[in-house]
Amino acid sequence: MTKEMAKITECDVTDCAYNKHNSCHTMAITVGGPEECPHCDTYVVSAHSGGIPDMKAGVGACKVSSCSHNDSLECNAGMIKVGWHQNHPDCKTFHAR
Repeated sequence: MTKEMAKITECDVTDCAYNKHNSCHTMAITVGGPEECPHCDTYVVSAHSGGIPDMKAGVGACKVSSCSHNDSLECNAGMIKVGWHQNHPDCKTFHAR
């Protein structure tokens, strides 16, 4: 069985080392945090750029069991967006069960 990873189509967190032109360039992110607030656990601020320039990131794991897109810690959304919520980056595609 082959499963496609949910892709990140937009990331507004421009100070992240993996962000270039509102796009995430790591292999995959992990979504975690408290159940009601799905953080991007891969967010990192660095003086150096990270990731792979030609790669578009996906969701490698989702630890937010209250999300309707979560199935056995995998994201079943067709795509996700990441953006700021208060003082941290969140999965903006989160939808509570």
